[in-house]
Amino acid sequence: MTHQTPAVPPPSLATTHEPAAPMTHRQVMEALSGLLLAMFVAMLSSTVVTNALPRIVSDLHGSQTGYTWVVVATLLTMTATTPLWGKLADLFDKKLLVQLALVIYVVGSVVASLSSSMGMLIAARAIQGLGIGGLSALVQIVIAAMVSPRERGRYSGYLGAVFAAATVSGPLIGGVVVDSALGWRGVFFIGLPFAALALVLLQKTLHLPTVKREVRIDYLGSTLIVAGISVVLVWVSLAGSQFAWASVTTGVLVAAGVVLLAAAVLVEIKVAHEPIIPMQLFRDRTVALATTASVFVGVSLFAGTVYLSQYFQTARAMTPTEAGLMSICMVGGLSLSSLVTGRVITATGRWKRWLVGGAALLTVALVLLGTIDESTSLVEVGSFMALLGIGVGATMQNLVLAVQNSVPLAQLGAASSVVAFFRSIGGSVGVSVMGALLATQVSTKVNEGLTQLGVDPGQTHESHSIPDLASLPAPVRSVFEQAFGESFGHIFMLAAPFALLALLCVSFIEEVPLRTSNTELTAMERQVADASPEATAELVETTLVGAAGRAETDRP
Repeated sequence: MTHQTPAVPPPSLATTHEPAAPMTHRQVMEALSGLLLAMFVAMLSSTVVTNALPRIVSDLHGSQTGYTWVVVATLLTMTATTPLWGKLADLFDKKLLVQLALVIYVVGSVVASLSSSMGMLIAARAIQGLGIGGLSALVQIVIAAMVSPRERGRYSGYLGAVFAAATVSGPLIGGVVVDSALGWRGVFFIGLPFAALALVLLQKTLHLPTVKREVRIDYLGSTLIVAGISVVLVWVSLAGSQFAWASVTTGVLVAAGVVLLAAAVLVEIKVAHEPIIPMQLFRDRTVALATTASVFVGVSLFAGTVYLSQYFQTARAMTPTEAGLMSICMVGGLSLSSLVTGRVITATGRWKRWLVGGAALLTVALVLLGTIDESTSLVEVGSFMALLGIGVGATMQNLVLAVQNSVPLAQLGAASSVVAFFRSIGGSVGVSVMGALLATQVSTKVNEGLTQLGVDPGQTHESHSIPDLASLPAPVRSVFEQAFGESFGHIFMLAAPFALLALLCVSFIEEVPLRTSNTELTAMERQVADASPEATAELVETTLVGAAGRAETDRP
């Protein structure tokens, strides 16, 4: 069946529709109020729990593997559903989707607060991850729908500030709550008032057009992606403790993971009418390199946020509150970097130099963190953390910006979520591998240290368990602190080569001028349009209709 597209003049000559006037700064900020609060909720959910984890795992009699999976469960569901949220944003009401994500997060938080076992807590954290995946992807998508790429750096700075506020306040608030009479269960209630307020603000301030069309959700592709990633994470989390790395179980899990992920790619290319991850996006050099770099940035980001808190509490005998205060070093660097780079990119339109510089700082910071142990000066550790924060702030948001500037508006949601998806994959796999390595190294070093003291390791602790260090005799506690201190240095050094790979990726990205309007065609669209007059007509029609819809929405 042939589709006849009416002749439409080129963009410069089109007179049928008037392009939408860009939103004023005040209008954008009003619409952003609920979005930024929703992003704050998403970030707070991770940071507020970080300093509580050692206490939680100890109270629920968990192991280092359990500690890892409390984090990985959230990352897994967040990772697997982020592309789905992005695709839904291209099909349904974006405001309704953000509100739905907030409700899912609230349900997961309530269940987590009632947890009586590690299994229940991990399941609750998985529910939280569903909501966090939606919030993380949708906020970026909505901002991209309202603001041109050239101006987006300005508002990315606000996102960076919110990220910094949540990262600073989360560990501090979480640490104080854990040390108070409320205990660790109280940390899961902290985000609920913010979520309720975000729901109200979104209903009042956010108004976006919805283009209704036939919906075809890629359920098969989603299922295969979730299954494949889950199998890989189970393997890297349990290998070395529950079974050997070189074993039949390893072979079965690796083979199953590869088959499932290969099937997912095949479905996305050949079967799905509305693929969760449109593979044609990766034909664009910027998209391919930026998403690859996001994987490696994810390893660095989550290694810092998850394991530095455990380092301070297990290797330096700090309270959760004191560990939260130490996180200010990293978050201060991240906040400053996000705000400055966003402002400068908006003013100059140049963004690649910040990606390269940020990735270079990430590499240096992780190498330096790889030298720490239980006796390293806290001033040195704080300085290394500040460098890590600056590197993350200069790369994380700007990788999304580079991709958004390269794709057609109709695929903005899917493309934005793909970057977050691959960053979360890097974080999930990185946290799992590092957790497995940490558990193995700590167990070996503790057994050796206790044997030298003449203490039977089996009577002091279970293999891979995390005891309450404050309750141990001083000599035994010293053995644990030394084991954790040396092992943390090793896992940060392990993360450094991934940051170097991110640096290589961003170095080969071609810097394309940022679009100054959301009605301007991308390089990808211009290439298609040049090859086909019919494609030119259809692209112009789609762009102008979208602009007219935004103009109608902005009218009082």
